[in-house]
Amino acid sequence: MTRVLVVGAGIGGLTLGITLQRAGVAVEVHERAEELREVGAAVAISANGTRVLARLGLGGELEAAGTQPTELVFRDGRSGERIAAHPGGAAYRERFGAPYLGIHRVDLQQALARAFGPEHLHLGSTVTAVSSDDRGATVTFADGSTTRADVVVGADGVHSLVRAYVAGSDARPEYTGTSGFRGLVPRDALATLPDPLAIQFWAGPDAHLLHYPLGGPRAGDDTVNFLAVLCGPATWEGGNRPAPPGELLAAFAGWHPAVLEMLGAVEQSPRWPLLALPPLATWTRGRVALLGDACHAMLPHHGQGAGTSIEDAAHLGALLATTGPDEALAAYPRHRRARTRAIARSAWETGTLLHLPDDHPRVPERDARFAGYLPANAWVHDHDVAARDHHPRRTA
Repeated sequence: MTRVLVVGAGIGGLTLGITLQRAGVAVEVHERAEELREVGAAVAISANGTRVLARLGLGGELEAAGTQPTELVFRDGRSGERIAAHPGGAAYRERFGAPYLGIHRVDLQQALARAFGPEHLHLGSTVTAVSSDDRGATVTFADGSTTRADVVVGADGVHSLVRAYVAGSDARPEYTGTSGFRGLVPRDALATLPDPLAIQFWAGPDAHLLHYPLGGPRAGDDTVNFLAVLCGPATWEGGNRPAPPGELLAAFAGWHPAVLEMLGAVEQSPRWPLLALPPLATWTRGRVALLGDACHAMLPHHGQGAGTSIEDAAHLGALLATTGPDEALAAYPRHRRARTRAIARSAWETGTLLHLPDDHPRVPERDARFAGYLPANAWVHDHDVAARDHHPRRTA
């Protein structure tokens, strides 16, 4: 029987763990954190991800903990005018066969952990090195101990340690020239917000605001999650850092009152760099593979970081359950690389369009692209990794 060791108990790592468990494959998940507390306030998951989680038996639980946005709306950031809108809720679900959900990251992670169970989940277990040969892979932990598995999967995020072994130390995420602020705002503090139950993008010169509703036990009263993205600074070293008081509001001076109300309703968060990983030519080395942000970290402007990680997990899990380790690890990147690269490129282009100046010649193109956004991106949402593994490329 194939034995798999997963490094990282985030969304992708736990989804892989559950997938393998349900197929009868022996799997251990190791997480360096002492408790499960996903970084980031919330996550949006479209149908390509929620259909996978529903098949794992988590659909009802996650729908109870999350919220289905009523619409996807694009607005002018200063006037508030609707540029375009697309149906959400039941209409989205009927079109794509699964719901679009906004949910607290920690609620999702803990639901996945409960489904996986505690017996094979090792918290406070820090991996310091990985190596491989033709019979398996060896993992070294911070206490000096080692363990062997037939396959090791690095689901350890954008700053992956496992990636350095697979793709080399030069394969690192790059700063994209944009940075963000996060916030969670009670909906009753947003008196001027139009369409509070929609997921909305407010576009403007060198900045945009994304927000969507949340529900569930961690939210208490209805809550809106926001991500405010700014162009700059030109360079960035290190991780999140505090920003001078008022910096976020000053960057959105002159924007619609609902935008300023939302950004001013909560204490300003640290400013954090938006990173992306250049396309990797190598996703596997020997019996070691990468998954999710470890191999295709992308900008969040399609909301597909979690969804593509879930897809990776479902596909790799199915391969490991039905073929030998070497066959599985050879097929996995062939089936996943083109799709994830296409989504990453599209997310980058969406970010560019969201930040155009008012007088930019591409503004009419932007508006037309937003008007056709959901039909043009149906290839992202309607993808069924279980049924279409042999169709990894965009077909629309």
